[in-house]
Amino acid sequence: MTIASVQSRVHRSAFTYGAGAASQGGNLKLRSMDTLLVRVETADGLVGFGEGFGFTLVDTTRDALDRLVAPACIGQASSDIPALTRLLERRFHNFGRNGPVSFAMSAIDIALWDIAAQRAGRPLHALLGDAKRARVAAYASLLRYDDPDAVARNVREAVRRGYRAIKLHEVALDGIRAARAAAPEDIPLMLDINCAWDGLDDARAFCRAVAGMNVRWVEEPTWPPEDFGAMATLRAEGHSISAGENLANAHDFARLIAAGAVDVAQPSVTKHGGVSALRDVAAMARDAGIAVVPHSPYFGPGLLATLHLLAAVPDAEPIEIYFADLAAPPYGDALDVRDGFIDVPTGPGLGLRPVW
Repeated sequence: MTIASVQSRVHRSAFTYGAGAASQGGNLKLRSMDTLLVRVETADGLVGFGEGFGFTLVDTTRDALDRLVAPACIGQASSDIPALTRLLERRFHNFGRNGPVSFAMSAIDIALWDIAAQRAGRPLHALLGDAKRARVAAYASLLRYDDPDAVARNVREAVRRGYRAIKLHEVALDGIRAARAAAPEDIPLMLDINCAWDGLDDARAFCRAVAGMNVRWVEEPTWPPEDFGAMATLRAEGHSISAGENLANAHDFARLIAAGAVDVAQPSVTKHGGVSALRDVAAMARDAGIAVVPHSPYFGPGLLATLHLLAAVPDAEPIEIYFADLAAPPYGDALDVRDGFIDVPTGPGLGLRPVW
């Protein structure tokens, strides 16, 4: 059945920045939480929803979708997702293989998987694997506060809400030490450095400074994010490294894994090619004996698609939940974390429809 229409909408919500945090927006300077929703309808009336990477890029990604990607999809078969992906990749490769056009293509892929699972009368996770988890553990991905007291308050609040793992976006060691003191010793910390260090020496010094703090991984310690050699060196020295959110596609992940650069691969469903790419990276990582914990600080279909994948794959891993309470989440309270877990929808497709 062919694609009859593709529509976009920005779901914009106020959000609470954190327990007692004085500033707003962190290093991204966010004033609202913006989700790019994409609605795809087939000629026989099935509707699927996707999400393209938003945050501060939401308007640019929407423009790429509306002006370039969506018109190219009209009239194409909705059932042959690989064929449509090849068509879009070849047609738009001059716009770059990482960025808003790729993010828009990711949204289309998610929506088409939603439609495919609906057509099969099964939840999406049933098409992706056999694990059939009814719920998935969540970890709290705290915003960046640059204030040790705010870090400690938000860590304590995350623990109170039932989270059993916490990610920080702090670079300064005083904030990381404050988090470690605020969390029970058995709760691991994950440290997203956002490529803060220009050289291997600074990254090495940081990794050594946080050793012994029950750190599951140090995420993207060096700039540029494609410096696989630096990450492989740190990993060879005994530091657990994760990366992936700033790569372009599954081909980049193949090179990342081949370089021995990571213990944890972090594909993003709204950036790297949707559910198709997420599934491909998960298979590569499994073959290489490394973990996959997707990048998913989202609140729309991107979060929901990631949840389905983690419900399906053989090895249980937690889902990333951005620690920001939205005034108007796209799915209401359906994806709320309860006792450290999120329930996996069981209806056909993604199982939920966002506010449109």
